[in-house]
Amino acid sequence: MTMFAGINGFEYASRDEIAAKQRERMKWSLRHAYDNVPFYKQLFDEKGVHPDDLHSLSDLSKFPFTVKKDLRDNYPFGLFAVPREKLSRIHASSGTTGKPTVVGYTKQDIDVWAEAIARSIRAAGGRAGDMVHVAYGYGLFTGGLGAHYGAERAGCAVVPASGGATDSQIQLIQDFKPRIIMVTPSYMLALADGFDKAGIDPRTTSLEIGIHGAEPWTEEMRKEIERRFDIKAVDIYGLSEIMGPGVASEFAETQDGLTIWEDLFYPEIIDPETGEVLPDGEEGELVFTSLCKEAFPIIRYRTRDLTRLLPGSLSNMRRMARIFGRSDDMMIIRGVNVFPTQIEEIICKDERLTPHYFCEIRRPKVMDELTVVAEAKPEFSDDHTRSHIALELKKNIKNLCGVSTKVDIREPGGVPRSSGKAKRVFDYRNLSDE
Repeated sequence: MTMFAGINGFEYASRDEIAAKQRERMKWSLRHAYDNVPFYKQLFDEKGVHPDDLHSLSDLSKFPFTVKKDLRDNYPFGLFAVPREKLSRIHASSGTTGKPTVVGYTKQDIDVWAEAIARSIRAAGGRAGDMVHVAYGYGLFTGGLGAHYGAERAGCAVVPASGGATDSQIQLIQDFKPRIIMVTPSYMLALADGFDKAGIDPRTTSLEIGIHGAEPWTEEMRKEIERRFDIKAVDIYGLSEIMGPGVASEFAETQDGLTIWEDLFYPEIIDPETGEVLPDGEEGELVFTSLCKEAFPIIRYRTRDLTRLLPGSLSNMRRMARIFGRSDDMMIIRGVNVFPTQIEEIICKDERLTPHYFCEIRRPKVMDELTVVAEAKPEFSDDHTRSHIALELKKNIKNLCGVSTKVDIREPGGVPRSSGKAKRVFDYRNLSDE
């Protein structure tokens, strides 16, 4: 559809131009979903709203939310707005907690997505002619192919390394000398460990820019990545239900939050409990409405990611603060809310620990029990030192999070490395043998 042509460069439009484009595209997206997806027609009708009821952007609050269960209930193609013969690609989640969520793309959707990621690469300091090492997983996961097409759109040469095979990744980086790497932050640190193991200082590689996403990470982890590789590390955000990576990205010049490509994706922040729309600046759950998607329009999708919206900086498009957790990843331990990122922040500040960790939740009797498993650096790995670190970490977690925990400080290499998204929480409370 020609109304979506010419998005290159729009990230520097004025606020009035952005709002006008959003109104135009939101009207189209609501109508497209209502006319072509029976689920949305029924949902809107039950709510008593119609696409014609949108006169201003604030009117979007009248429309119902979409949640992940809706995607699973309509598996595989029930939410598609175009016939299958018009699809160019299908992606899906892993489905580890139920049916996978399936999303589709027309040729135009792929073009828009590629441009969104190309914007993100340019914001990170990437330029045409750069070589980009893509270590996100390829396949049904959106990370690898999303980054791949976006890097090509930005005029870069792509090394499609995918995830895993750390020794091979290190060899490729040494031989091909890419300037940019796109990878999860946890696997970036696993690569740093791999370089060290191979006797290569990670700071001596050709890498200058790291574009990291697909999992929440802290400012402390950014500092650790930048210190170990001597690079500029920026955040990128996305999820397959909305498009994939490239929904928002940081500018390397400021590293002050992720600029949302607002002409393509309309953000809201809501109270997770009431669903009420909150003003910019207040923390809550991030909600997105797609403005340009043909195959898989999504209306007011509740991401479960917790953040806040901020004014634009280098672009007039609004920013979102770093994701500090997910409402469905939040650990509730004896009535206290604890996010994995809070634990990560404490661990990354302790110079005796590596940034690798995970949490285990059990209920051996009546009360929930949280165990934090972390890993000592080689020079602090004797039994006495590890016991001392465990006591200090337990105290620091209690002070910051307000919850008592068990702490297991393991020897170097004792925490398994992830080659993709790191799993931080293992909840064993509902297992039959607990």
